[in-house]
Amino acid sequence: MKKEDIPQDKSALDNFTRELYYVKNKHNKYETGLSTGWDIKKEALDNAWDEVNLRIEDAKKAVKEGRKSPIYYFMELNLMTISILSGYTGFRKFSVKRHIKPNIFNKLSDKKLSIYASNFNISIDELKNYKG
Repeated sequence: MKKEDIPQDKSALDNFTRELYYVKNKHNKYETGLSTGWDIKKEALDNAWDEVNLRIEDAKKAVKEGRKSPIYYFMELNLMTISILSGYTGFRKFSVKRHIKPNIFNKLSDKKLSIYASNFNISIDELKNYKG
């Protein structure tokens, strides 16, 4: 690809990042060039973010309806899985799954809640009092 052919289509990440490409210059030598993105990749990213936002809304609804604990919502909001959250908190995956159940969540100690809260970058009160 020639430097002048690097795609410069706007994308969701336009203000945050650029992609590095190796391209040929006028003298047919390789150099680097930056791209703001290209339409096909933008569409794929937009679809992925739509899916993420849907998962977050579903998690919010599950907490509001009392089917899941606030841990579930903040896990989704922070783009975490049970495995990732387990790794960050030091709790076994089995324990994280249990803590997502509202009846178990309501019995958790402040010490355990503080571990979750610090990983979500929120206060214990925000975690305890989140209602969806």
